[in-house]
Amino acid sequence: MKLHQLSPTPGSHRKRRRIGRGLGSGRGTTAGKGTKGQNARSGGGVPPYFEGGQLPLVKKLPYRRGFTNRSRVEYQGVNLQDLQQFDAGSTVDVALLVSVGLLKSDKERVKILATGEIDRALTVTAHRFSATAREKIEAAGGACHALEHASGAV
Repeated sequence: MKLHQLSPTPGSHRKRRRIGRGLGSGRGTTAGKGTKGQNARSGGGVPPYFEGGQLPLVKKLPYRRGFTNRSRVEYQGVNLQDLQQFDAGSTVDVALLVSVGLLKSDKERVKILATGEIDRALTVTAHRFSATAREKIEAAGGACHALEHASGAV
């Protein structure tokens, strides 16, 4: 078989309907567009959001400002006052925070924030620390260890 011998299966290919090609075609005169009016004109019709002259919903809504940074890294904040529940000398990491219920998932990135006080030495492992939180933990005799996330961001 050669390329010029190929043809579609009988009945699988319909001929295009040629409208506006004379009265005898059955699709002449108004060419299936009815009689007169906006939709009968070339380029006629209204856009999908048109509401018959009423103020469209698009114009009623507030204008969108700013943009969404697609490379933004979200951190789940955990305060020092939340770490107060752990015993002195314990190691606090993401898995422990999930088991206690301070985080929903171990996939979340954690940032330790300085709200509250801490009076015990803890070894805290998280993705980020605020400067004040790091100072407070180290002042209490603890240590801070920064984690790298799977994507490589610190």
